Amino acid sequence: MGKILLFDPRIAGVAGDMIVAALVDLRGMTSIVYDVANAVEDVMKCKLKVEVKDVRRGELRAKAVKVVEVHEHHEEHEHEHHCGQEVIKYVRKCSEALGLSKGALEYSLNVVRELVEAEAFVHGVKPEEAHLHELSSPDTVFDITCTAKILDKMGVFNGEYTIYTLPPALGGGFVKCEHGMLPVPAPATLEILRRHKFKYSTTKVPYELTTPTGIALLANLVNRIVDYYPAMQVEGVGYGAGERQLPGIPNVLRVVEGTHLELYEDKVVVLETNIDDVPGELMGYLVDKLLSSGAIDVVILPGIGKKNRPAHVVKVIAEPSNYMNVANLLMKEAGTLGVRIYETPRVVALRRKIPIEVNIRGRKFTVIVKISRTPSGELFRVKPEYEDLKNIARETGLTLREVYEEVWRQLPRKLREVSEE
Repeated sequence: MGKILLFDPRIAGVAGDMIVAALVDLRGMTSIVYDVANAVEDVMKCKLKVEVKDVRRGELRAKAVKVVEVHEHHEEHEHEHHCGQEVIKYVRKCSEALGLSKGALEYSLNVVRELVEAEAFVHGVKPEEAHLHELSSPDTVFDITCTAKILDKMGVFNGEYTIYTLPPALGGGFVKCEHGMLPVPAPATLEILRRHKFKYSTTKVPYELTTPTGIALLANLVNRIVDYYPAMQVEGVGYGAGERQLPGIPNVLRVVEGTHLELYEDKVVVLETNIDDVPGELMGYLVDKLLSSGAIDVVILPGIGKKNRPAHVVKVIAEPSNYMNVANLLMKEAGTLGVRIYETPRVVALRRKIPIEVNIRGRKFTVIVKISRTPSGELFRVKPEYEDLKNIARETGLTLREVYEEVWRQLPRKLREVSEE
């Protein structure tokens, strides 16, 4: 079973230091923080003060990782501005000094290039001319390389993990930067969201919650953006603290590590409408039309409607990409004036379809067999495809029941043969 790493930035967004802190809290790799800080100091010729500590954000305990550039006398000072190519060079040198794998190095460089290109785009300059201001600080180089190093140590770049994220909260209000006051999300954040077509969430908090570095780290890592937690066995949870206390919400990024359950999780759209003035023949025709239009399933439930008239509730399950076609068809064919629509997650067992060859009355036919298993791998359902059985009955003159019984008689041996191949 594969591994899962899930980021949950729905409430308080995501920033570079929050990702580092959440991963440290998840895995306890505190020593990596200091190794990375030393590498950044050597490469950028600066002095860093590093703090790793437990804090409270709202009612939650979380880990905080703070990196500050200081003078020799430990006073904070303004860092100098570097052009985009210099910052990319710093990230590369730090990554190489830390011995990152090929996948981790590629990740760290993709992140910093994304930041440089986004900053250059919003200011209308070439990437090599972009001065990153806040993004050229040592703590940004630290956030990128430290995230890559911890993920590398976890084995994330070996193909063992599927990375998920829920939509990050952007925040609101304004953020103060070198260019003055800018609306949240910051222009570079918005540009990265645009480039990746990245889904986000909203929270009524007048602060910047998702930063350019945070979204660049996330967008270049995740495999899927989901609205719900995937089916998984939770093995660890880490909480990374944001800088400030936020009104009414815990300012934390949650990271969850676990193992895939052998279930398939996705989303479907359910459409419902009440019908009380359509003849029964048309209801049967409606079912056929809906299924032929791509509906996953159709159910018609009898009931009592307005003025105590007999009525039917038509429920249709459709793919999210196809639900409007189904809604239009419901209105057109049934004459209904409204369709209730809601999206819902579903978890289904892992299924396979296997073609097997059966011998019926001296003739060979191929039957698709659908095999379903429980999360533990136990076989719980084997079902021949109905359409294949119907075609055999039509071609041989046998009844459908006779074909069904004969296929089931041959099925155990055929499945053993397939499993031994």
